[in-house]
Amino acid sequence: MRLVDVCAFYTPHGGGVKTYVEQKLRLGPELGAEIVILAPGDRYEVIERGLGARIVTIPSPRLIVDKNYWYFGDQAALHAALDELQPDLVEVGSPWRSPSWVANWRGNVPRSLFMHADPMTAYAYRWFDPLLPRRATDRLFAPYLRHLRGLSQVYDSVICASRDLQDRLVAGGGAHTSLIPMGVEEGVFSPANRDPALRAGLLADLGLPETAGLLLTVGRLSAEKRWSVVIEALKRASRERPLGLILLGEGREKPQVLRAIGSNPHIRLLDPVRDRPRFAAMLASADAVVHGGDAETFGLATAEALASGTPVIVPDRGAAADHAAEGGGLTYRAADPGELAAAILQMAAQGWPRSHAKVQTMRGHFEQLFAHYRDLIAAHQA
Repeated sequence: MRLVDVCAFYTPHGGGVKTYVEQKLRLGPELGAEIVILAPGDRYEVIERGLGARIVTIPSPRLIVDKNYWYFGDQAALHAALDELQPDLVEVGSPWRSPSWVANWRGNVPRSLFMHADPMTAYAYRWFDPLLPRRATDRLFAPYLRHLRGLSQVYDSVICASRDLQDRLVAGGGAHTSLIPMGVEEGVFSPANRDPALRAGLLADLGLPETAGLLLTVGRLSAEKRWSVVIEALKRASRERPLGLILLGEGREKPQVLRAIGSNPHIRLLDPVRDRPRFAAMLASADAVVHGGDAETFGLATAEALASGTPVIVPDRGAAADHAAEGGGLTYRAADPGELAAAILQMAAQGWPRSHAKVQTMRGHFEQLFAHYRDLIAAHQA
């Protein structure tokens, strides 16, 4: 099976999609799938990743709002690339323009839309929830919702990594949805990585003793992650007991995040930790991982936390809530710093209980996904 992933969100500079793509390139050939990532870039380039795995980029413009990303700007060039690659199945990871272009491609193969993004929650609901009920917001964004429903009719499958997103798509009239949760990188995250000396050192860097609580949060510095909610909640909860917070992330919202932190010595923003063993040790050594964004389509960082034995405190909406629902931690009312502060104090009062939630590996995810794709191919050929 040759799978071509039309991946508009891929960038070599990092992020959750890059992490996912790297796992797909590594595990796909082991599981009998030839993987081609077709992505926008500055120029045409073929990057071989071993037998049965490669990245192909085609010349594309860069996003104005974030120069680390590109977007497909030429439908004919995209179609020509697909003609040349001759896939058995095409997967598209963006709900914007590229799936419409792939739907227009003349190739006679099944197509799958993988919902790596949730624009309604990331933008529309975040903007208008304080002002309007969601039904009213849905009416305002009816053209996009019609676009999404239309895609679900012409695509053979719409893959959702969380039940929250699948339920909303189905409620909105979407068809052909399948729930296939993602997973964590195997052999990396474990409760055994917990390091008391590392924990003590991180707390010391925050000017706190070992008896304080250590919280960690991870993600891209963008508005939909609701960093201000997390920072404000930590400040409020710290009035009741000593707490420290480490944020790992980079992105265009860095100035806003630093302003929100202000002069608080017990909150630090650090660059993402690229060293996987150290990152795994930091996750396992934290007392809890907190999250502000309710627009996650899976919530990789929270899944990695649970695999590390660390409980999570997450919004009651979005994919992260799925993890807490499996016994991995607590939820709070999304976008409410007071509710998050209360949840932090509740978990602290319980003595920061470790999590025993079971987390699927990425290998398990791809085994399930590729089996689903083989069924689609067989049905299409029949």
